[in-house]
Amino acid sequence: MRLRTLPQSLAGVALGLLLATADYVVNPWAAAFALLTAVFLQILSNTSNELGDFLSGTDRRDDRQGPAYTLTGGLISEKGYRVMVWTYAALSAASGLAMVWFSFGTFFSYGAIITLFLGVMAISAAMRYTLGKNPYGYRGFGDLNVFLYFGIVAVLGAYFVAAHEIPNWYLLLPAVSLGCLSTAVLNVNNIRDIETDTLTRRTIPVRIGEKKAKIYHVVLIAAGWAAMTGYTFVRAFDWCHYLYVCTLPLFIVHLAGVWKHSGKALDKQLPLLVISTFLFSILSGLGFVLYLI
Repeated sequence: MRLRTLPQSLAGVALGLLLATADYVVNPWAAAFALLTAVFLQILSNTSNELGDFLSGTDRRDDRQGPAYTLTGGLISEKGYRVMVWTYAALSAASGLAMVWFSFGTFFSYGAIITLFLGVMAISAAMRYTLGKNPYGYRGFGDLNVFLYFGIVAVLGAYFVAAHEIPNWYLLLPAVSLGCLSTAVLNVNNIRDIETDTLTRRTIPVRIGEKKAKIYHVVLIAAGWAAMTGYTFVRAFDWCHYLYVCTLPLFIVHLAGVWKHSGKALDKQLPLLVISTFLFSILSGLGFVLYLI
């Protein structure tokens, strides 16, 4: 399941729900199933990624820089693993349907149909990262998809499920913020794997080299912070809206580690950035909720 990645899947959805809670009365069941759907989609993505790498032979056991895979380690059969992948696809769909029902009370309203369409696209994107005839993860499009689904779709989608509308344009700013920070998570993973990916993938770090990839990493995190700061500046000036600034030391430590280390030594920076981004999202949304108290 790669449990250390799950907070990342919750970050954007949690932020969208918290921002909606500050503006509307949110159905708790719809919110709960939105979070559960995000978790199932993340596990679906993780398991599909492992299956795709196994089938294409792009992630060999001896070369792997991150945690060991269960398939290459022989812990699960290919047939059993396929069953697990489709089980998580079914769980994602079932949880998503429950989310739509508790939110809209129907599957046939305008809002429900839009949400269902985005759900189908999210399941497809989760599975096609390394699976299928033309996986986009091997062609360097992983960054764009992570930005869209972990940022734009996660934040605005969760807000829409809770509020049934997107009331203003500047809600795009927190969505862009989480999109940039989530893309940074993928980027540090790809920087870590740059040597083993050279022959099998065309990730951004493989295309531009490690030094430029680290500069790109700094730009992503800086852009994430700038977007959220812009949103809080537009919305209000109360101190509680800036609770997320408490996470700044974590990001500084992370960036220092990224510039200092390479290869397998970067693996520790992945969970640090995931937790930092999760706390950033929770404190960002919580600040707006606390302002109402």
